[in-house]
Amino acid sequence: MAYRCAILDDYQNVALKLADWGKIAKDVETKVFTEAARRSDADTIQALKDFDIVVMMRERTRFPRGVIDGLPKLKLLITTGAYNASIDMKACQERGVVVCGTGGFGNPTTGITFGLILELTRRIGWEHARMKAREPWQETLGMDIEGKTLGVLGLGKLGARAAAVGLAFGMKVIAWSQNLTPERCKEVGAEYVSKEDLFRNADVVTIHLVLGDRTRGLVGAKELGLMKKSAYIVNTSRGPIIDEKALLDALNSKQIAGAGLDVFDVEPLPIDHPFRKLDNAVITPHLGYVSQQNYEKYYPDIVENIRGFLDGKPVRVIAPR
Repeated sequence: MAYRCAILDDYQNVALKLADWGKIAKDVETKVFTEAARRSDADTIQALKDFDIVVMMRERTRFPRGVIDGLPKLKLLITTGAYNASIDMKACQERGVVVCGTGGFGNPTTGITFGLILELTRRIGWEHARMKAREPWQETLGMDIEGKTLGVLGLGKLGARAAAVGLAFGMKVIAWSQNLTPERCKEVGAEYVSKEDLFRNADVVTIHLVLGDRTRGLVGAKELGLMKKSAYIVNTSRGPIIDEKALLDALNSKQIAGAGLDVFDVEPLPIDHPFRKLDNAVITPHLGYVSQQNYEKYYPDIVENIRGFLDGKPVRVIAPR
């Protein structure tokens, strides 16, 4: 009898086009879920209770203990990427559910980061829309980022890449995080500063931290209050790193010039959310990892993961942390 496999959250309907699923077709019956709905845990259980294999797209669907326990047939859970914070790994281990990940390609989040920065400072998309509406000349007076200060929160792989691009634009780069050292900053051409000085001096703050107990709500009213009125904040990491209410207050009161957001507390962002109505907020629907090259790596790896599991030789197994 064939295994049943659910491919979740394929909003663009590309999963079956980007890999050779014929490698597992004789052993696996596949169903693709393309709807862009926000599921409750009960919805997830109802939809997936008869599947042996589930393929996740990053953190679009949660898999806490309650969901894992509600899927009695689940044997293999695959996430795109090498780790996924929305999976209860201990629950999977206790249930004997194998969890596998995939590789990725490059640093696509960096492009989104600077796309948001350039839209905030030069209003390219705004002026594009005006020209399509038959307006003759520009309305905005943009800020050139050359010579400005980029404040980078988190100087890991993504933060270091953002720092390098900032330097290429001729920006001064300063950085801070809880475990950052001056030596690490020197390696990437950034200046080590305190958290307060970063928010006080940066013209653009960009966040590149992992969401956890120490970073949830790390940017709140105090930090936003230190920023220049002409400064911008960009978040391509995880929504809850910024206190949402404090950010809305800062944007509504023009305490800061604007925000570029690719991530939110609740995703997809509710239709009636205030961020959708603010002229000084540039918002995108979590595009950071959504690139053609990344997907062309994700889905072939997924097929290999399933084939390895079927053959009793699972690959890219993620161990509980």
